[in-house]
Amino acid sequence: MDDFHASQPIFVQIRQRLIEMILRGAAGEGEALPSVRQISADLSVNPLTVTKAFEALVDIGVIEKRRGLGMFVTPGARAKLLAHERDKFLKQDWPRIAAQIRALDLDLTTLLADTQTSPGGPEK
Repeated sequence: MDDFHASQPIFVQIRQRLIEMILRGAAGEGEALPSVRQISADLSVNPLTVTKAFEALVDIGVIEKRRGLGMFVTPGARAKLLAHERDKFLKQDWPRIAAQIRALDLDLTTLLADTQTSPGGPEK
């Protein structure tokens, strides 16, 4: 079984993994995505859960179902996903993060310095 966390439904986590595949180019425009059956077996989840994740991406127009062939990344999917994910971040995540920054009385200099020296941050 894969390492899912309880804070989000599994289909949302699978959808996010598919989004990340497209954004980093592991699944390019016009390419087939792994099948529902393959993903459900790999992650030990119900195929309906995987289908729900795919349907969410079909709804925003970044993947399409080709009857008898599977799911494919649509042309322009990466650009559309970048715009969608940025908008979602700015509307949903950023207000919470900004409020926490204010509550902790952090400033931009401190945040940038911590980002550059912490593990996973940019190297100098």
